[in-house]
Amino acid sequence: MKIAIIGAGSWGTTLANLLAENNSDKEVVLWAREEEVVGSIKDNKENKLFLPDIKLCERLNATNDLGEAVADADILVTAIPSQFLRAKAKEMNKYVKGGVIVVNVAKGLEINTFKRMSEILKEEIHNAKIAVLSGPNHSQEVSRKIPTATVIASLDTDLNLLKELFETNYFKVYPHDDVIGLEVCGSVKNITAIATGVIAALGLGDNALGSIITYGLREMVMLGRQFGAKQKTFYGLAGVGDLVATCASKHSRNRKAGELLAKGYDFEKIKEEMHGQVAEGIMTCKAVYEYAEKNELSLQLTSQVYKVLFEKKELKHAIEDLKKLI
Repeated sequence: MKIAIIGAGSWGTTLANLLAENNSDKEVVLWAREEEVVGSIKDNKENKLFLPDIKLCERLNATNDLGEAVADADILVTAIPSQFLRAKAKEMNKYVKGGVIVVNVAKGLEINTFKRMSEILKEEIHNAKIAVLSGPNHSQEVSRKIPTATVIASLDTDLNLLKELFETNYFKVYPHDDVIGLEVCGSVKNITAIATGVIAALGLGDNALGSIITYGLREMVMLGRQFGAKQKTFYGLAGVGDLVATCASKHSRNRKAGELLAKGYDFEKIKEEMHGQVAEGIMTCKAVYEYAEKNELSLQLTSQVYKVLFEKKELKHAIEDLKKLI
């Protein structure tokens, strides 16, 4: 069996290393866009750009050649930022073999189409079986083998096989039956994390933080119901679990984006400050806001985050408007 991980950011690299260590009888290859990442992995068994100070498995291979990575793969793990996934999936479709299992780990909704990542993969990779992995899973902790739980869902894939591939003594995998719920929860929690980053940076306290997280959960439930998610998902690992971890953790890129927003950084400056890492919540916020406007769905927290990010609304005015809600 061959497993290919597409995308060598911190999470893609962490999962590639986990899979290589956990499956000694299988070929595991990581595709990276950046030549320096491939060079670093080949020469030093380390991704110095996105996952420094973590020694990678000797069996993990790396390449810049997408065709080489994808060809003959039985399992594809897509760790591409959500707004770039469609283009990369179209490219991968040139090389995949029929019946390939694709496990997506990116979180977000596509701008304009409002499609979930599994829908994009289904459209662009022919005859693929799609699964989604999501949960409170910071790469900085999983890569250091700190105990973590995750959930994986699919409508057409053998979840027991995937559980066997991914599960270790520090990474617990729970099979799930709600693909939609996992994807909606994974999208909305990143928007809420941006807001909590603002609250934290401005020193507005834990009470306000708790209120914002609660409001974020409310919007997660509202959007999830609109998409057809199952209620139980909101209150499990992919919902509340991931929401709390992302909003409270120093490792969260989306919370970091909110902290920078509170310091007066605009959208472009935040991207620059992230040094190549992607805060998925920024563009997901745009997609969710536009979906809500189109469908007359009242998502006030998302709306205020959007207006600060994309309409240059003053932060103090956004906070005053939110105070009226919580």
